[in-house]
Amino acid sequence: MKLLVLGGSVFLSRAVAEDAVRRGHEVTCACRGSSGSVPFGARHVVTDRAAGLPDELGDFDAVVDVARHPSWVRAAVARFPRAHWVFVSTVNVYEDESTPGGRPGTLPLREPIHEDVDLSVDGEAYGPMKVACEEIVLDGVASAMVVRPGLIVGPGDPTGRFTYWPARLGAVSDGDEVLAPGSPDDAVQVIDVRDLAEWVVDSCEARTEGVYDGVGPTMRIEDVLAATAQGAGVAPAWTWVPQEFLADREVAPWAGPQAVPLWLPRPEYDGMLAHDVQPSLDAGLRPRPVADTARDTLAWLRAHPDATVTGVSREDELEVLAAWHEAGHSLPA
Repeated sequence: MKLLVLGGSVFLSRAVAEDAVRRGHEVTCACRGSSGSVPFGARHVVTDRAAGLPDELGDFDAVVDVARHPSWVRAAVARFPRAHWVFVSTVNVYEDESTPGGRPGTLPLREPIHEDVDLSVDGEAYGPMKVACEEIVLDGVASAMVVRPGLIVGPGDPTGRFTYWPARLGAVSDGDEVLAPGSPDDAVQVIDVRDLAEWVVDSCEARTEGVYDGVGPTMRIEDVLAATAQGAGVAPAWTWVPQEFLADREVAPWAGPQAVPLWLPRPEYDGMLAHDVQPSLDAGLRPRPVADTARDTLAWLRAHPDATVTGVSREDELEVLAAWHEAGHSLPA
Protein backbone atom coordinates (compact mmCIF):
# COMPACT_ATOMS: atom_id res chain seq x y z
CA MET A 1 0.00 0.00 0.00
CA LYS A 2 1.19 3.48 -0.85
CA LEU A 3 0.27 5.59 2.16
CA LEU A 4 0.45 9.36 2.52
CA VAL A 5 0.59 10.67 6.06
CA LEU A 6 -0.11 14.39 6.13
CA GLY A 7 2.13 14.96 9.10
CA GLY A 8 4.35 12.18 10.36
CA SER A 9 6.77 13.91 12.72
CA VAL A 10 4.76 14.25 15.94
CA PHE A 11 2.83 11.87 18.21
CA LEU A 12 -0.16 10.22 16.47
CA SER A 13 0.79 10.95 12.87
CA ARG A 14 4.33 9.75 13.58
CA ALA A 15 3.02 6.60 15.26
CA VAL A 16 0.85 5.92 12.20
CA ALA A 17 3.85 6.28 9.88
CA GLU A 18 5.99 4.07 12.16
CA ASP A 19 3.39 1.32 12.24
CA ALA A 20 2.86 1.43 8.47
CA VAL A 21 6.60 1.28 7.78
CA ARG A 22 6.91 -1.67 10.18
CA ARG A 23 4.28 -3.52 8.14
CA GLY A 24 6.20 -2.95 4.93
CA HIS A 25 4.05 -0.26 3.36
CA GLU A 26 5.46 2.50 1.17
CA VAL A 27 5.01 5.54 3.40
CA THR A 28 5.37 9.21 2.51
CA CYS A 29 5.20 11.87 5.23
CA ALA A 30 4.33 15.37 4.06
CA CYS A 31 5.25 17.92 6.72
CA ARG A 32 7.69 20.69 7.44
CA GLY A 33 9.74 18.51 9.75
CA SER A 34 10.39 21.41 12.08
CA SER A 35 8.80 19.60 15.04
CA GLY A 36 10.81 16.43 14.65
CA SER A 37 11.96 13.80 12.20
CA VAL A 38 9.79 11.32 10.34
CA PRO A 39 10.28 7.60 11.09
CA PHE A 40 13.22 5.76 9.56
CA GLY A 41 12.07 4.08 6.36
CA ALA A 42 9.48 6.72 5.48
CA ARG A 43 9.96 9.18 2.65
CA HIS A 44 9.88 12.80 3.82
CA VAL A 45 8.55 15.42 1.42
CA VAL A 46 9.05 18.81 3.03
CA THR A 47 5.65 20.48 2.91
CA ASP A 48 4.17 23.69 4.23
CA ARG A 49 0.46 23.08 3.83
CA ALA A 50 -0.30 26.76 4.11
CA ALA A 51 1.56 27.11 0.80
CA GLY A 52 -0.07 24.06 -0.83
CA LEU A 53 0.93 20.46 -1.53
CA PRO A 54 4.02 19.92 -3.70
CA ASP A 55 3.70 18.24 -7.11
CA GLU A 56 6.30 15.59 -6.24
CA LEU A 57 4.00 13.77 -3.83
CA GLY A 58 2.53 11.48 -6.51
CA ASP A 59 -0.49 9.19 -6.07
CA PHE A 60 -1.54 7.10 -3.09
CA ASP A 61 -3.84 4.27 -2.11
CA ALA A 62 -4.65 5.84 1.25
CA VAL A 63 -4.27 9.16 3.03
CA VAL A 64 -4.17 9.87 6.77
CA ASP A 65 -4.76 13.48 7.80
CA VAL A 66 -4.76 15.04 11.27
CA ALA A 67 -5.23 18.67 10.21
CA ARG A 68 -7.60 21.16 11.78
CA HIS A 69 -7.51 23.84 9.05
CA PRO A 70 -10.46 23.46 6.65
CA SER A 71 -8.49 25.07 3.81
CA TRP A 72 -5.70 22.51 4.19
CA VAL A 73 -8.11 19.58 4.19
CA ARG A 74 -10.07 21.01 1.27
CA ALA A 75 -6.92 21.29 -0.84
CA ALA A 76 -5.77 17.77 0.04
CA VAL A 77 -9.15 16.22 -0.71
CA ALA A 78 -9.17 17.96 -4.09
CA ARG A 79 -5.70 16.54 -4.75
CA PHE A 80 -6.40 12.94 -3.65
CA PRO A 81 -10.14 12.28 -4.11
CA ARG A 82 -9.72 8.65 -5.25
CA ALA A 83 -7.65 7.52 -2.27
CA HIS A 84 -9.14 5.97 0.84
CA TRP A 85 -9.00 8.52 3.65
CA VAL A 86 -8.72 8.21 7.40
CA PHE A 87 -9.34 11.63 8.89
CA VAL A 88 -8.40 12.08 12.54
CA SER A 89 -10.90 14.42 14.17
CA THR A 90 -11.71 14.83 17.88
CA VAL A 91 -14.47 14.31 20.45
CA ASN A 92 -14.48 18.10 20.68
CA VAL A 93 -16.79 18.06 17.66
CA TYR A 94 -19.63 17.09 20.02
CA GLU A 95 -21.71 19.92 21.40
CA ASP A 96 -22.95 17.76 24.29
CA GLU A 97 -20.12 16.98 26.71
CA SER A 98 -22.32 16.07 29.67
CA THR A 99 -24.10 12.90 28.49
CA PRO A 100 -22.24 9.62 29.18
CA GLY A 101 -22.40 6.78 26.70
CA GLY A 102 -22.58 8.90 23.57
CA ARG A 103 -21.22 7.86 20.18
CA PRO A 104 -21.41 9.09 16.58
CA GLY A 105 -25.00 9.56 15.59
CA THR A 106 -26.32 9.99 19.13
CA LEU A 107 -24.75 13.31 20.12
CA PRO A 108 -25.26 16.67 18.38
CA LEU A 109 -22.28 18.22 16.61
CA ARG A 110 -21.08 21.79 16.90
CA GLU A 111 -21.86 24.17 14.08
CA PRO A 112 -19.01 23.93 11.56
CA ILE A 113 -16.60 26.77 10.95
CA HIS A 114 -15.41 26.56 7.36
CA GLU A 115 -12.70 29.23 7.60
CA ASP A 116 -9.26 28.81 9.17
CA VAL A 117 -9.24 30.35 12.64
CA ASP A 118 -6.19 31.13 14.74
CA LEU A 119 -6.71 29.15 17.94
CA SER A 120 -4.55 31.60 19.89
CA VAL A 121 -7.29 34.14 19.16
CA ASP A 122 -10.32 31.83 19.48
CA GLY A 123 -9.59 28.49 21.12
CA GLU A 124 -13.26 27.53 20.93
CA ALA A 125 -12.98 27.22 17.14
CA TYR A 126 -11.07 23.92 17.32
CA GLY A 127 -14.07 21.60 17.44
CA PRO A 128 -16.15 23.52 14.88
CA MET A 129 -13.22 23.58 12.43
CA LYS A 130 -12.85 19.83 12.83
CA VAL A 131 -16.57 19.42 12.05
CA ALA A 132 -15.99 21.32 8.80
CA CYS A 133 -12.95 19.16 7.99
CA GLU A 134 -15.00 15.99 8.54
CA GLU A 135 -17.64 17.24 6.13
CA ILE A 136 -15.04 18.05 3.49
CA VAL A 137 -13.58 14.54 3.68
CA LEU A 138 -16.87 12.63 3.83
CA ASP A 139 -18.33 14.60 0.92
CA GLY A 140 -15.22 14.70 -1.23
CA VAL A 141 -13.42 11.35 -1.40
CA ALA A 142 -14.13 7.86 -2.72
CA SER A 143 -14.17 6.23 0.72
CA ALA A 144 -13.39 7.48 4.18
CA MET A 145 -13.22 6.73 7.87
CA VAL A 146 -13.43 9.50 10.45
CA VAL A 147 -11.90 8.83 13.87
CA ARG A 148 -12.76 11.10 16.80
CA PRO A 149 -10.17 10.54 19.55
CA GLY A 150 -10.58 11.53 23.13
CA LEU A 151 -7.51 11.82 25.34
CA ILE A 152 -4.58 10.26 23.47
CA VAL A 153 -1.77 9.15 25.77
CA GLY A 154 1.50 7.25 25.71
CA PRO A 155 5.14 7.66 24.71
CA GLY A 156 5.84 10.77 22.67
CA ASP A 157 2.93 12.79 24.08
CA PRO A 158 3.70 16.49 23.40
CA THR A 159 0.80 17.78 25.52
CA GLY A 160 1.83 16.47 28.93
CA ARG A 161 -1.79 15.92 29.94
CA PHE A 162 -1.41 12.28 30.97
CA THR A 163 2.35 12.24 31.45
CA TYR A 164 1.81 14.11 34.73
CA TRP A 165 0.67 10.88 36.36
CA PRO A 166 3.51 8.50 35.38
CA ALA A 167 5.95 11.32 36.16
CA ARG A 168 4.40 12.02 39.56
CA LEU A 169 4.09 8.36 40.52
CA GLY A 170 7.57 7.57 39.26
CA ALA A 171 8.93 10.12 41.73
CA VAL A 172 7.22 8.86 44.91
CA SER A 173 7.72 5.82 47.12
CA ASP A 174 5.33 3.20 48.44
CA GLY A 175 3.03 4.77 51.02
CA ASP A 176 3.69 8.38 50.00
CA GLU A 177 0.56 10.52 49.98
CA VAL A 178 -0.64 11.56 46.52
CA LEU A 179 -3.56 13.85 45.73
CA ALA A 180 -6.38 12.21 43.76
CA PRO A 181 -8.84 14.66 42.17
CA GLY A 182 -12.63 14.71 42.38
CA SER A 183 -14.58 11.53 43.04
CA PRO A 184 -13.15 8.00 42.71
CA ASP A 185 -16.18 7.12 40.59
CA ASP A 186 -15.66 9.83 37.94
CA ALA A 187 -15.55 8.27 34.48
CA VAL A 188 -12.34 8.56 32.45
CA GLN A 189 -11.15 7.25 29.07
CA VAL A 190 -7.66 7.21 27.61
CA ILE A 191 -6.36 5.66 24.40
CA ASP A 192 -2.74 4.68 23.83
CA VAL A 193 -1.32 6.43 20.77
CA ARG A 194 0.12 3.15 19.51
CA ASP A 195 -3.25 1.38 19.64
CA LEU A 196 -4.91 4.25 17.82
CA ALA A 197 -2.17 4.25 15.17
CA GLU A 198 -2.46 0.50 14.60
CA TRP A 199 -6.22 0.86 14.15
CA VAL A 200 -5.74 3.70 11.66
CA VAL A 201 -3.33 1.58 9.57
CA ASP A 202 -5.64 -1.43 9.83
CA SER A 203 -8.44 0.76 8.54
CA CYS A 204 -6.35 1.99 5.62
CA GLU A 205 -5.56 -1.59 4.66
CA ALA A 206 -9.19 -2.69 4.92
CA ARG A 207 -10.61 0.57 3.53
CA THR A 208 -12.90 0.75 6.55
CA GLU A 209 -15.66 3.33 6.24
CA GLY A 210 -17.74 5.13 8.84
CA VAL A 211 -17.39 7.48 11.79
CA TYR A 212 -16.01 6.23 15.10
CA ASP A 213 -14.80 7.52 18.45
CA GLY A 214 -11.11 6.80 19.05
CA VAL A 215 -11.43 6.08 22.77
CA GLY A 216 -10.53 3.40 25.25
CA PRO A 217 -12.90 1.66 27.65
CA THR A 218 -14.67 3.87 30.18
CA MET A 219 -13.08 3.39 33.60
CA ARG A 220 -13.42 4.85 37.08
CA ILE A 221 -10.66 7.37 37.64
CA GLU A 222 -9.71 5.44 40.77
CA ASP A 223 -9.02 2.39 38.59
CA VAL A 224 -7.08 4.43 36.02
CA LEU A 225 -4.85 5.89 38.73
CA ALA A 226 -4.37 2.50 40.33
CA ALA A 227 -3.35 1.02 36.98
CA THR A 228 -0.99 3.94 36.38
CA ALA A 229 0.61 3.37 39.78
CA GLN A 230 0.96 -0.31 38.94
CA GLY A 231 2.72 0.61 35.70
CA ALA A 232 5.03 2.93 37.61
CA GLY A 233 5.80 0.20 40.13
CA VAL A 234 4.60 2.07 43.20
CA ALA A 235 1.79 1.78 45.76
CA PRO A 236 1.00 5.31 46.98
CA ALA A 237 -1.53 6.40 49.58
CA TRP A 238 -4.27 8.24 47.71
CA THR A 239 -6.11 11.18 49.26
CA TRP A 240 -9.29 12.05 47.38
CA VAL A 241 -9.96 15.78 47.36
CA PRO A 242 -13.37 16.94 46.04
CA GLN A 243 -13.55 19.28 43.08
CA GLU A 244 -15.08 22.10 45.12
CA PHE A 245 -12.08 22.18 47.44
CA LEU A 246 -9.67 22.06 44.50
CA ALA A 247 -11.45 24.93 42.80
CA ASP A 248 -11.39 26.98 46.02
CA ARG A 249 -7.62 26.44 46.16
CA GLU A 250 -7.34 27.62 42.50
CA VAL A 251 -6.30 24.20 41.25
CA ALA A 252 -7.29 23.91 37.59
CA PRO A 253 -8.73 20.89 35.78
CA TRP A 254 -7.38 19.02 32.76
CA ALA A 255 -4.10 20.75 31.79
CA GLY A 256 -1.74 23.58 32.61
CA PRO A 257 0.85 24.46 35.26
CA GLN A 258 -1.74 24.63 38.07
CA ALA A 259 -3.85 21.68 36.92
CA VAL A 260 -4.45 18.13 38.04
CA PRO A 261 -4.78 16.18 34.76
CA LEU A 262 -7.65 13.73 34.14
CA TRP A 263 -9.84 15.83 36.43
CA LEU A 264 -12.78 17.53 34.74
CA PRO A 265 -15.58 19.55 36.37
CA ARG A 266 -18.73 17.53 36.97
CA PRO A 267 -21.50 17.17 35.91
CA GLU A 268 -20.88 19.43 32.90
CA TYR A 269 -18.14 17.13 31.58
CA ASP A 270 -19.62 13.79 32.63
CA GLY A 271 -19.73 12.66 29.00
CA MET A 272 -16.45 13.97 27.57
CA LEU A 273 -14.41 10.97 28.73
CA ALA A 274 -17.25 8.44 28.82
CA HIS A 275 -18.10 7.60 25.20
CA ASP A 276 -19.46 4.23 24.10
CA VAL A 277 -16.38 2.35 22.89
CA GLN A 278 -18.20 -0.76 21.64
CA PRO A 279 -18.66 0.36 17.99
CA SER A 280 -14.92 1.06 17.79
CA LEU A 281 -14.05 -2.30 19.34
CA ASP A 282 -16.34 -3.96 16.82
CA ALA A 283 -14.44 -2.10 14.07
CA GLY A 284 -11.10 -3.48 15.23
CA LEU A 285 -9.73 -1.12 17.89
CA ARG A 286 -7.64 -3.06 20.42
CA PRO A 287 -6.78 -0.98 23.53
CA ARG A 288 -3.98 -2.21 25.76
CA PRO A 289 -4.08 -2.10 29.58
CA VAL A 290 -3.51 1.32 31.14
CA ALA A 291 -0.72 -0.13 33.30
CA ASP A 292 1.26 -0.99 30.16
CA THR A 293 0.78 2.52 28.79
CA ALA A 294 1.90 4.06 32.09
CA ARG A 295 4.98 1.83 32.29
CA ASP A 296 6.07 2.70 28.75
CA THR A 297 5.29 6.39 29.19
CA LEU A 298 7.42 6.55 32.32
CA ALA A 299 10.29 4.82 30.51
CA TRP A 300 9.99 7.34 27.67
CA LEU A 301 9.94 10.26 30.12
CA ARG A 302 13.10 9.02 31.81
CA ALA A 303 14.79 8.71 28.42
CA HIS A 304 13.61 12.20 27.42
CA PRO A 305 13.97 14.44 30.49
CA ASP A 306 13.00 17.52 28.45
CA ALA A 307 9.58 16.07 27.55
CA THR A 308 6.54 18.16 28.42
CA VAL A 309 4.82 17.39 31.70
CA THR A 310 2.01 19.72 32.72
CA GLY A 311 0.39 19.89 36.13
CA VAL A 312 0.76 21.18 39.68
CA SER A 313 4.19 20.84 41.24
CA ARG A 314 4.76 18.41 44.08
CA GLU A 315 5.18 21.41 46.40
CA ASP A 316 1.81 22.87 45.41
CA GLU A 317 0.20 19.46 45.68
CA LEU A 318 1.49 19.06 49.23
CA GLU A 319 0.16 22.52 50.13
CA VAL A 320 -3.32 21.50 48.93
CA LEU A 321 -3.10 18.26 50.89
CA ALA A 322 -2.01 20.13 54.01
CA ALA A 323 -4.94 22.52 53.68
CA TRP A 324 -7.30 19.58 53.22
CA HIS A 325 -6.07 17.96 56.42
CA GLU A 326 -6.10 21.25 58.30
CA ALA A 327 -9.78 21.49 57.36
CA GLY A 328 -10.35 18.39 59.47
CA HIS A 329 -9.99 15.58 56.95
CA SER A 330 -8.00 12.56 58.00
CA LEU A 331 -4.76 11.31 56.55
CA PRO A 332 -4.97 8.29 54.23
CA ALA A 333 -4.91 4.92 55.95
